[in-house]
Amino acid sequence: MMTIEIFRRREQKYLITTDQYSELVYQLLPYMRPDKFGVDGMYTVTSLYFESSDYKIYFETKNKLRYRQKLRLRIYNDTDINSTAFFEVKQKHKDVVNKRRMLLPLKEAYRYLERLENCSLDSYETSNLQVLREIDYFRSLYRLEPAMVVSYDRHALHCIYDPDLRITFDHNLRCRNDDLQVEKGPHGINFIDKNLIVLEVKVNDSVPLWLTRILQQINCKQRSASKFCTSLELLKQNKLPNQITTENIELGAM
Repeated sequence: MMTIEIFRRREQKYLITTDQYSELVYQLLPYMRPDKFGVDGMYTVTSLYFESSDYKIYFETKNKLRYRQKLRLRIYNDTDINSTAFFEVKQKHKDVVNKRRMLLPLKEAYRYLERLENCSLDSYETSNLQVLREIDYFRSLYRLEPAMVVSYDRHALHCIYDPDLRITFDHNLRCRNDDLQVEKGPHGINFIDKNLIVLEVKVNDSVPLWLTRILQQINCKQRSASKFCTSLELLKQNKLPNQITTENIELGAM
């Protein structure tokens, strides 16, 4: 099977309250439909993120470098060791996001992570060997190792009239670094206020005028909220340099 999933899009992020979320979903009903995945477009995302011992990924993201990238292993809902996982490199250049993703059984992903030096990449069961080679190169170049698990509940909507427009609402955002097996479930400590929701608007080109007007009417303000940085800051508090300004993702800071 030679499946390769390549995404290229622009993303706008917002941090909204639960009240804004309810009103926004109501106003979007004439334009959007629930994602076909999950129940009424709702499902749980659990991702294993990778980092280097000197926090290369964190500082690229925190300093908003023009080109930055992340490596993650992702599952959806309840997944066992034999089920499908998604291994992906997420790259961002300015405001454009590119993702290269492949599918493989979760047990194969773990086998790759534990592989011996003489184990060929050709021996792994994956949807696309070329993407695995890219992942392996990136992992080796940055000396990346499993660092933390980030999970959240997602409500995803697709535009009825424009298949390239997608909106996601992420809430109940949790992280952990004491149990890095993603099949153990989405447990952890909350790293964003439980009354706040991360809203992402994902488009190929520009946000349509009708959506911009709705967001303005509900007073949704753009705010970058990096799940990676915020969770890592919580988990690695004493290991980061003292001069780091950490994210304040609390309702009172809105």
